Order: sequence, then C-alpha cells, then structure tokens
Amino acid sequence: MSSTIGAPQNRDALRAHPTFRLAVQYASGDCETLPTRQQFRRWVKAALAQQAEVVIRIVDGVEGQQLNRQFRGKDYATNVLTFTDHDVQPLMGDIVLCAPVILQEAQQQHKQLRAHYAHLTIHGILHLQGYDHLIESEAAAMEQLESQILSRFGYQNPYLEQETNVALLTG
Repeated sequence: MSSTIGAPQNRDALRAHPTFRLAVQYASGDCETLPTRQQFRRWVKAALAQQAEVVIRIVDGVEGQQLNRQFRGKDYATNVLTFTDHDVQPLMGDIVLCAPVILQEAQQQHKQLRAHYAHLTIHGILHLQGYDHLIESEAAAMEQLESQILSRFGYQNPYLEQETNVALLTG
C-alpha cells in the first residue's frame, strides 16, 4: 500500500507518456461488466509520469476484504488498494480493484460504471507515483489531477458529483 506523503513535484511529466508494462488479472467472477485490458491500458497511460511495471487485479469481495484486513487492519472490502515499493526503478506496483464494491458505489453515487473504474484506476496510479490524500492540500491537488485526466476521456469530475450530493443532503 502506498505510504508516501506528498505529491511528485513535476505534474507536467504526466504528459510524457513513459513506457510501461501492464498485467491485468481478472479474479472476480463477472467479467462482462469489467473494463477490458485495453481500457485499463489507456487509463494507466494517461496517469503515468514515469516508467513502470503495473499489475491491476480485479477481485471479489472476499479477496478484497482479506487484503484490506491483512494490509490495512480494516475488516471490510474497499474499492481500491495500492501496493508499491518506491525504492525500485522502474516503478513497480499493484492496484487491487474490488469489483462488487465499485459496482455498489457506482450505483449508489449514480455514476457510470466505466467512469468509476477509470477514476479508481487513475487514483491508484497516482498513489503508485507518490500522490496521497492524507493532508487536505495534497488531497485537493490529487483530486484536481484526477479530474483533469478523467476529462480527457469525457468523464465528469467525480468529486463535484460528491460535493453536489452532500450539498443536497445537508442544504
């Protein structure tokens, strides 16, 4: 899991499209609703600022819960987990996406399923590169970058939707 604090200094490097290797593992039963390897590849390419070897693993709820418990001490499945070793070059990391959690979130938040997968993939790739959201200013920078990348694919800013929903509930 990514534990680096602070965002990389050169955001312009995200436009360079460095070389990368990508493996996609489908360990969740419902492959019909899952993005293709090519879709994952486009999302990774858009968010990556350095040479990397990345594994994306789509898991079911049981595996998602096991991994979250083992590595974060939280006994529930979460949407995305990111694992990396920042001391290795090229960058190497794994992104675990929990299919049932992502589907449930997309439905609850009235989001397109593909857009939500794109968002969480990009989110994971940014974590691999050292971006984090533990501090509010870093979270804002990460969210802005995610939104910029998602807009290239015609997807809406996922954080604006959340802010609108919160305003409607509290306003």
